[in-house]
Amino acid sequence: MASEAALERLDQAARDRAAELAQLDRLQREVQRQAVPLEAARLDTVRQEAERLVAAQQAAARLAAALQEAARQETARQEAARQAAQRLETTRLETERHAVERQEVARQDVARQALARQETNRRDAERAETTRLEAERQEARQAAARQDAARQETVRRDAERAETARLEAERQEAVRQAAAQRAQVQQAQVQQAQVQQAAARLEAAQADEARREASRRAMGRQLDEEADRREAAASAAAPVAATAAPTTTGPSPRLAPAASAARRGRLFGRTDANEELVLYAEAWARKIQLNMTFDLVRDAAKRPHKPPVVTVAIRHDGAVESVAFVVSSGVADIDDAVRRIVQSQLPYPAFSPALAREFDVIEIRRTWHFDMAIRLY
Repeated sequence: MASEAALERLDQAARDRAAELAQLDRLQREVQRQAVPLEAARLDTVRQEAERLVAAQQAAARLAAALQEAARQETARQEAARQAAQRLETTRLETERHAVERQEVARQDVARQALARQETNRRDAERAETTRLEAERQEARQAAARQDAARQETVRRDAERAETARLEAERQEAVRQAAAQRAQVQQAQVQQAQVQQAAARLEAAQADEARREASRRAMGRQLDEEADRREAAASAAAPVAATAAPTTTGPSPRLAPAASAARRGRLFGRTDANEELVLYAEAWARKIQLNMTFDLVRDAAKRPHKPPVVTVAIRHDGAVESVAFVVSSGVADIDDAVRRIVQSQLPYPAFSPALAREFDVIEIRRTWHFDMAIRLY
């Protein structure tokens, strides 16, 4: 505002000076126009007036110069003040920028520390969760091991109880038989004669069965030898037949013995003179007892029933020829389950070479008991 007022004063002084110069110019032209001698006083007055005007003009010029200088100084002062204010503002802004930068650095550092804490907490949580899960898995494994041990112990105790019950039943049966024998002492001689006769008949029947079995085995061996001879003859004739006419290649099929001529081995207990036969039957029974077969008969076995006596006929290749019930359980579902159990474990092991040389079919008779598992006696 001060600079504007100074400029206004300079403009007014310039206008006044211009007016004075115009008036002086008019006076000079008036003097020249009249072109008459003027009086010394008037001329002196005019001269003085002119000098006064010149002095006024010079004063006005000096005032204008002073005003301009004052305006310039004011402008310079204002510019200096503006620059100082600008420097202060720049300094303030720079200070604020540095402060903001420091705050941002501090904020970022705090954020990094927070992220680092979160990552540390996350890793600690993961490690804790991993440790917890591993502990749970270990506890589950230990619990499963304890349950398995308990199941095995239960099975063992059940087997012991069943064996004890069986032995007790056998003992009671022996006691009963002894008592019956003591009660029949008076009929000993008659019974002895009957026993001798029965023994003679049994011996004759066994001898007859042995002869028939030997005949069947001889017939089986003869059939095998004839089949081998046919194969040898077919092999020898094959080159000649190939030159005579094109024929289909491949081995000649070996005719299996007829069912009536099959060499059959029978094991109606757990002992026999043929060790290979006993070993095969025990392996077959273990496969039935140790695999998860009890589920097939679990529900049906809860019903009242008799232990079924079953004869399973197995061919030399491990296939099942038949499942025959000597004594039924009295429950159709149990009998059906026994058949399904036998079929579910196919194929059974093929006969060993020593066993296959003697038999084409083995008949295994066992009594089936159901408690916590399947037991074959």
